[in-house]
Amino acid sequence: MKVLMLNGSAHLKGCTYTALTEIGKVLSENGIDYEIYQLGSNPVMDCIGCGQCAAGDGCAFSENQVNEFTAKAMEADGFVFGTPVYYAHPSGRILSFLDRAFYSSGKKAFMGKPGAAIASARRGGTTASFDVLNKYFSITSMPIVTSTYWNMVHGNTAEEVVKDEEGMQTMRNIGRNMAWMLKMIEAGKASGISFPEQERGCRTSFIR
Repeated sequence: MKVLMLNGSAHLKGCTYTALTEIGKVLSENGIDYEIYQLGSNPVMDCIGCGQCAAGDGCAFSENQVNEFTAKAMEADGFVFGTPVYYAHPSGRILSFLDRAFYSSGKKAFMGKPGAAIASARRGGTTASFDVLNKYFSITSMPIVTSTYWNMVHGNTAEEVVKDEEGMQTMRNIGRNMAWMLKMIEAGKASGISFPEQERGCRTSFIR
């Protein structure tokens, strides 16, 4: 089993990365592999609603990593999306990236797989950012992995994040809960319990 993590920060080994790594340590202790996918500092295109992904060929902006990420997502069993906080919301880059990833994959890469969101901030805006990222899970029938407090760490540098003892404890508990949920899903599949079929077709128009 493998968890694919997304570092939505331009800083490859900053605060968000430090929190993701703490989750990864616990996953490894529980026999779960993980990979941290780095968005890096290159520009990330926003979704332009072109509809080309409907043909099944992925996102039209293939140079911006989305197709590579969704290919990895198809093989992953769970996800952790991590973001720094800018003006009380997630980084623009992670939102643009995830919009395109979920649209272009038709959600197939993510549906039924557990997900957790984490936020990193010097001080404020974490709960709002946490809420925004959780919406990707709730609209895609993804079980949401919880912890023992809000999924956040505080600090202005990676070194400060490590000193946030409760935040790091929260990250470790995410790792434990993710490992437990993945093993429960695997046990369910072995017993013949599959992901439920989802109803489709009803699309309410609020102007009629």
